[in-house]
Amino acid sequence: MVIFGTAGQGLKQFIELGTAFLLSALIGLEREVRRKSAGLRTYTVVGTTAALFLLVSKYGLTDVLTPGVVVLDPSRVAAQIVTGIGFIGAGLIFVREDRVNGLTTAATIWLVTGVGMACGAGLLLLAAAVTAAYFVIAFLFQAHTTPPRITRLHGARQRHYPRLA
Repeated sequence: MVIFGTAGQGLKQFIELGTAFLLSALIGLEREVRRKSAGLRTYTVVGTTAALFLLVSKYGLTDVLTPGVVVLDPSRVAAQIVTGIGFIGAGLIFVREDRVNGLTTAATIWLVTGVGMACGAGLLLLAAAVTAAYFVIAFLFQAHTTPPRITRLHGARQRHYPRLA
């Protein structure tokens, strides 16, 4: 069913984009409630944008295709989305002494990107299942239920840094 009479702008694409928006917002809301560094806006924008990029790569470039001369490979855009989010995720991770902060936030940003990409590819059931699995993990392994620090068998690791005069 085409709403606007233009290829790639039908009800299906709006449902895919809307589903990406809702699923990403659900995950973002959970992170917002837990007062994490990235929240509702960040996760919603990342997931919805990933779906949009995939939809554009599937339908938005059809006017430049020439049969037998110009071909379209939507997987190229998908690969670049993953690469770009990898850089964003790396920027969210901070290491200070023996503590690593932001690892779960970076991983969840990556997950929301995958959910958005799945929606953009038309895999709505898969995206919903992954979102449900995230909530199982998020509530099953809450931070306050894990031990604050796991001790090493041979004591704490010592780091020696050279002193600069």
